[in-house]
Amino acid sequence: MKLTGRTILITGGSAGIGLAFALKFAELGNKVIVTGRRQAVLDQVRLRYPKLDTIRSDVADPVEIAALAARVKADYPKLDVLMNNAGISHYKNLKATAADLAGLTSELNINVGGVIRMTSAFIDVLKSNNGTLINVSSALAFVPLPCIPIYCATKAAIHSYTLSLRFQLQETGVEVIELMPPAVKTDMTADLPEGDGITLITTGELVKQSFKALKAGSLEIRPGQSKQLALMSRLAPNFINGQLWKASSKLVPVGAE
Repeated sequence: MKLTGRTILITGGSAGIGLAFALKFAELGNKVIVTGRRQAVLDQVRLRYPKLDTIRSDVADPVEIAALAARVKADYPKLDVLMNNAGISHYKNLKATAADLAGLTSELNINVGGVIRMTSAFIDVLKSNNGTLINVSSALAFVPLPCIPIYCATKAAIHSYTLSLRFQLQETGVEVIELMPPAVKTDMTADLPEGDGITLITTGELVKQSFKALKAGSLEIRPGQSKQLALMSRLAPNFINGQLWKASSKLVPVGAE
C-alpha cells in the first residue's frame, strides 16, 4: 500500500485503534478524516490533533452514511482510502432470554452492516481514484472468545466478506486489505484479563507491526497473536477454543445483557 499522499477516511477514528491509525497516517503527511458517533469526543480530538478532520456520523444509520458519502465526495474528491474500523462489542449470556431482542443485533448493525453500507457508499470514488479499502476484522474471526459471541461472529463475517470483495474488485484497481488485530489495549478490552491464551498489545505496537506489513504490500495483516491464533485454529482448534473459553468464561453476564 502506498502510505503517503493519500486522502483517508477512517470510521470509528475518535479513539482506540482508529485514532492510532489516523495519527500515524497524518504523521506521514496524508489528509485524514475520522468519523464517530459522539460530537463531544470528536471536538476533543479536533482540539488535540488539529491535523485531523472530523465528521460526526453513525455507521449503523444508512441515512447518515448516505449524507457522509455526499459530503466527503464533495469536500474531499481525492479520497482514495477507506478504513472500515468502527465496531462495538458486548458481553452476552446466550443461555438467558434477552429482554431486548432488537438490541441483540446492535453489533451486527455496526460491525457488519456498517462495513457493507460504507463500502457500497464509497466504492465509486475508490474505483475512480484507484483507491485502497481496509477492513478491520479480528483474530477472533478464526477462534471465538465466547464471552463476546456476537462480536466474534461479526468479525468472521467481515473476513468472509472481504475475501469476496477482493475477488470482485481485482480488475477495478481497488486494493483490498484486511487488518486482523489481536487483543489490543483499548477501552473496549479494559475488562479482558491476560493469560490462558490471551495477550494484549498496545495500539502503538499494533500500528508499528501493521504499517510494516502495509509497506511490504501485505493484503492480510495478522499482527501479534493473530498469526498464532489463525494457525492454532487449524492445528488444534479444540485446545485453543477451550483456552479462550477458560480465560473469558468469568466475563459472561449472569443474566441477559
